[in-house]
Amino acid sequence: MENITFNGWNCIRLANGKVELIITRDVGPRVARFAFIKGKNVFAEVVGQQGGQGEDEYRVRGGHRFWIAPESMPWSYELDNVPYEAATKIKDGVRVRQAPGPVTKIAKQMDITLDPVEAKVKIRHTLTNRGKKAALCAPWALSVMAQKGQAIIPLPAKIAHTDRLTHNQQWSLWGYSDFSDPRWSFIPGYIFLRQDPKRGPTKIGIAHEEKWVAYQTNGDLFVKHFDFKPGAKYPDGGCSFESFTHQEFLELESLGPLVELAPGASVKHDECWELFAGVPLCKSSADVDKHVRPLV
Repeated sequence: MENITFNGWNCIRLANGKVELIITRDVGPRVARFAFIKGKNVFAEVVGQQGGQGEDEYRVRGGHRFWIAPESMPWSYELDNVPYEAATKIKDGVRVRQAPGPVTKIAKQMDITLDPVEAKVKIRHTLTNRGKKAALCAPWALSVMAQKGQAIIPLPAKIAHTDRLTHNQQWSLWGYSDFSDPRWSFIPGYIFLRQDPKRGPTKIGIAHEEKWVAYQTNGDLFVKHFDFKPGAKYPDGGCSFESFTHQEFLELESLGPLVELAPGASVKHDECWELFAGVPLCKSSADVDKHVRPLV
């Protein structure tokens, strides 16, 4: 753990000789960079938003951030553009904590740990209600991925129509979702969603029982693992995973179940990340089964 400057911000760097994490201190907190040492950042660094602070409007900036669902204004968009409350060293990592927002009265904390040897990160996201009223909410972890990459979203295994008469998948769509958009590919067992700097917004949400998604960029494979609790109520019509993209980036978003968070109570949501080098760009189900499945 060391203090450095990155893209104009004071930051914390965690490294193990194989990969590095850079966490902002002047804004956020954000995990602004995850990459192999001297490699390219798998996260977006949004142009015009690096090194800034104190703006009047919310800035995505890129990297990995921690939000509160369901999405709404100003609930989800409380400004996080000043140095945050605390950063504390913990075993193999750092704990970063943002003070309760003026609207939500909910404090956010991320415990970020880096495996001493492997390209593996664990993040525990914690929401704590510091207000006087209960709040219906869910933890929402958003990884903002670099341009020109491809998301791989696994689907449940196919079954014969005579083996089950009821549905086994649940998707949510937004008013701007358009499956004729060439960024989408729906192939056996998977959805591909590609980031295109020339195209606008599209989004999908899924009750995601497969518990992992991946992103390919610059020959690297980023894998995000997260939980799914059958029977739990999730935001946005039952979504434990959502992916949004437009001209600047693509987001891989995992969500925890909705809870009635009482004053003083906390709720946690865990993710595990892995990074692999030299993985060929997948163009078919067979490619994913060959190059990605063994790693996942």
